[in-house]
Amino acid sequence: MIEVAAHYDQFDGVSPINGEVRALIRALVDELNQHGPRLPVYWGNRNWHPMLADTLQQMAEDGITRALAFVTSAYSSYSGCRQYLEDIERARAAVEGTAPQVEKLRAYYNHPGFVQPMIERTKRALDEVPDERRKQTTLLFTAHSIPDAMADGCAYEAQLREASQLVADGVGHKSWELVYQSRSGPPQQPWLEPDICDRIRQLYQQKSLRDVVVVPIGFTSDHLEVIYDLDTEAAAVCEELGVNMVRAATVGADPRFVTMIRQLIEERLTDEPDRLSLGEEGPCRDVCPKDCCPSGRPSRAS
Repeated sequence: MIEVAAHYDQFDGVSPINGEVRALIRALVDELNQHGPRLPVYWGNRNWHPMLADTLQQMAEDGITRALAFVTSAYSSYSGCRQYLEDIERARAAVEGTAPQVEKLRAYYNHPGFVQPMIERTKRALDEVPDERRKQTTLLFTAHSIPDAMADGCAYEAQLREASQLVADGVGHKSWELVYQSRSGPPQQPWLEPDICDRIRQLYQQKSLRDVVVVPIGFTSDHLEVIYDLDTEAAAVCEELGVNMVRAATVGADPRFVTMIRQLIEERLTDEPDRLSLGEEGPCRDVCPKDCCPSGRPSRAS
């Protein structure tokens, strides 16, 4: 925790994520007002203000009885899906009065509203590499690492690989890999690998890597883990080795991404929805089974 706090100190103690979320909410409100359905939009965080319990309390006081939850995590895992459901239930239990019923919108890692903006951003990044070296450039798609025990119980890795393949195919680039960042926890606990910084060093040693395009496929906004782990740490490794690194932007509040959120809402309000997706796996299910995406932690003895 002290190490993470030091990361914040480099950015005046403020993460950019709240500003990113505010921009997304403004764009979503405009989208809903223009195209419908005209719905109020509330914002609740898991770990910082505005806290989810406070938001649900306000919703209850406003007379809201049912709500749909959009989370800024495109993939299925304990920390990216099921834990949100647990957080929502804890927050509902803290509400004085009748808490609204809340249903989570589906995972959207292969929705065109997420994939197509990432294709465009990756192409822009590739275009910054000199023409004569572009084909030899390695794309490193990166996502937040999770413990192996957690990954074994969910589709996180498979979904990341599918999203990465869709983007690589979209830019017509064959040389790509999936790597990870932002691991935490005790060093003896296995987490998904390879780490992006370790892999950059390996690629440099193996094939004298000259150019790398880093694509934060596992994230939807330029928050601290993207800015520090990639723009600071990974960039420092590349500078040390003399490797040209270009980082693709995250999806942010791209209009296609905002439209996707509206489409996900409409799916849940329509009897026969048009459930958009790319790739072979098709759209994720709307309602997760109760045993999906376990934490990977040993269960407590009764």
